[in-house]
Amino acid sequence: MKIVALEGPSYAGKSTALEHLRGRGIEERAFVSDCYVKHIAHRADIPPARTDSAAAQLAAFETFMAIENTRVRTALASTKPLAILDRSVDTLLAHAHALDALFGYDVHQQLRDRLQELPFLRPHHTLYLDVPAEVLSLRRKTAGHAAAESDYFLHEPAFLAHTRDYFVAGAQPPVSREVTVVPADTDPADLAHAVESIVTLWAR
Repeated sequence: MKIVALEGPSYAGKSTALEHLRGRGIEERAFVSDCYVKHIAHRADIPPARTDSAAAQLAAFETFMAIENTRVRTALASTKPLAILDRSVDTLLAHAHALDALFGYDVHQQLRDRLQELPFLRPHHTLYLDVPAEVLSLRRKTAGHAAAESDYFLHEPAFLAHTRDYFVAGAQPPVSREVTVVPADTDPADLAHAVESIVTLWAR
């Protein structure tokens, strides 16, 4: 099975691209998995993006890796030749890398070590949807989610910079075998078509 992951900041266009792929019948030949948080039934159970301690960040990792375990079992049970993931374990490592840089948690390497003990899907290819912070903010406002923009940790410039560095600047080696950066500050529909073209090429 070939594994393709979509990565990038919140509001980069990953979900829109997946919806487009589903509308084009991708699930007839691919196992498709939504973002980790969409697998958690109750919003209150989702770990906070801005954890308040290293211990809390380690606990959040374990929560998401339980979901990853289910992903692994479902993918392995599938006879389809392709898996498409909205976020992969690289999301968890990039997040930890950013928190280490911002708050000195020093958990990134601990998570890498722990990852070796747990089942996970290692992408062959990752598409990193690269979007400037101001475009992300505008998209969030357009979606009607701008009331607490100043408190939205996932769009804080320093956090965005550190998570981007994980994928783009080689700050830490991603788990994915290959990362392709896709400028994603275009119309979401155009981006979805671009993602489809790349995924179709990789799926051959």
